[in-house]
Amino acid sequence: MESVVAALLRDFEHGKLTRRQLVQTLALMAVGSPVASAVAQSVAASPAKPAGTPWKTVWLDHISFQVSDYKRSVDFYSDLMGWKVLNDTGTQATVDINGIGGIIIRNRRRPGEAGPNAPGQPPAGQPAAQPPAAQPPAAQPARPDSSRVGAGAAQPSRPPITGVIDHISWGIEPWDTETVRSELLKRGLTPREDTGNRGSMETSPFKSFHVRDPDGWDLQISNQTKEKHEL
Repeated sequence: MESVVAALLRDFEHGKLTRRQLVQTLALMAVGSPVASAVAQSVAASPAKPAGTPWKTVWLDHISFQVSDYKRSVDFYSDLMGWKVLNDTGTQATVDINGIGGIIIRNRRRPGEAGPNAPGQPPAGQPAAQPPAAQPPAAQPARPDSSRVGAGAAQPSRPPITGVIDHISWGIEPWDTETVRSELLKRGLTPREDTGNRGSMETSPFKSFHVRDPDGWDLQISNQTKEKHEL
């Protein structure tokens, strides 16, 4: 009986039961109502779900763009949106979005260019699988926003999309590495450490975990805030 009452109180504290529902169920249990007892037993048997996390989102750490020509994209956004380039490695640039967050614009990897530690790549020292032979491009259906010219021929009104957003990183606070890791594991997620090649999670000023959301989207959670951040 104590475990049943504890489960009811737990659900009340987590907002799953109203005060009225809690009082009514306990009162019916006290007079031996079989319906109330069955409901309470069901509540006690159901697994407890995590009730939120001990942090809040405070910063759009960065968006990661993969594009066909990073330099062209950087110049386009810098000129059009007034974004400031913080550094440029020759294959990617980190850009400040006027103090509201950051963006990393990088060349999109082609088959065989991913590093040994990239997802889906074999461990170091093992040969990578050979990419399949190139196939002729399949005919593409007309785009919804295409304009028709001449004898029914579809002419695209905008260039094909060749860039992707591969992940978005959100900054949270307060940050405690082991607390964040524990909360992610509690939800059945598989956190992957990422310090941006700045050392270990213990020593790096930048700390983050990557997880996958229900649709497989790469979600990055970091210790970055508006007051203290570095791309």
